Amino acid sequence: MEQIYTYGNYLTNKFGCKVYKVGINISGFTCPNIDGTVAKGGCSFCENDSFSASSGKTKELKGFHLNLNSKENPFLQKQLEQLEIQFNSISQIQSTKYGAKKFLVYFQSFTNTYAPFETLKALYDRALSFENVIGLSVGTRSDSITDETLNYLAKLNEEKEIWIEFGIQSVYDETLDKINRGHSSDNVKKWILKSKAKGLHVCGHLIFGLPDETKEMMLETSSQAYKWGIDSVKYHPLYVVKRTALGNDFIKGRFIPITEDDYLDVLVESIKMKPKKVSVQRVTAGIDNDSLLAPDWCRDKNTQIKHINQALKPFGLKY
Repeated sequence: MEQIYTYGNYLTNKFGCKVYKVGINISGFTCPNIDGTVAKGGCSFCENDSFSASSGKTKELKGFHLNLNSKENPFLQKQLEQLEIQFNSISQIQSTKYGAKKFLVYFQSFTNTYAPFETLKALYDRALSFENVIGLSVGTRSDSITDETLNYLAKLNEEKEIWIEFGIQSVYDETLDKINRGHSSDNVKKWILKSKAKGLHVCGHLIFGLPDETKEMMLETSSQAYKWGIDSVKYHPLYVVKRTALGNDFIKGRFIPITEDDYLDVLVESIKMKPKKVSVQRVTAGIDNDSLLAPDWCRDKNTQIKHINQALKPFGLKY
């Protein structure tokens, strides 16, 4: 059996030890699809309140939001403190429990380039100053990053391991409109190509099971993302949670979630067509609490992984 090339494989091979991503949630970051800049309400599947800066025992700064045009940031010092507290707390657990030796600071929730450059520079620089940190991974949207920020990340990449993560979701604009994404597929392609041209490592997020998409459409999204040159990929099934527009559609019978069999079918085909050099960071997603409306198979990650490996086995692959 051939093991799929994972992101963990990539990091271990490159740095010679266990490298873990430390997920960080910083107060003040939001999204242009939530604050009304490009749309209102966020993506149809996004439960905005789920993004809270509570990891590592830090308190969220209520009512404080940045964007690309913010003139000042009175809470920068608080944000830097949040960053340090969360990093120390999470990295210690990863070190003692999982044997992690080095770390990537992962700016995870919301849109982590959607703030004035000086704020971003201060946060990125502080993160890279922590002991045993070998780089950053910055989660963002393609409509929320400037050339100035991209150029700075490229400069940091000359000495550190710098990744940028874009939500591709689908290459079909009609789908992006249905989920209230707020930007086009061409916009994502443009910024992925720009990031690659500057030498940055790019991870693309793909969602299978978006409204009205066929298997062929989902696989075309995978195919295009690979052609754009992404270095790593995260595959997600679309699951439905409460307090979302998608949740309302589900309750009213206007949306039917993808079945596990269909998800496995698309996932396996997408992995089979994936260039071997593209690492895999995630093969599924879900949540196991009362906020999940559907599908029920997204509750248990261990069972999902078991079924994924069963689906991969006939092709000589394992995750």
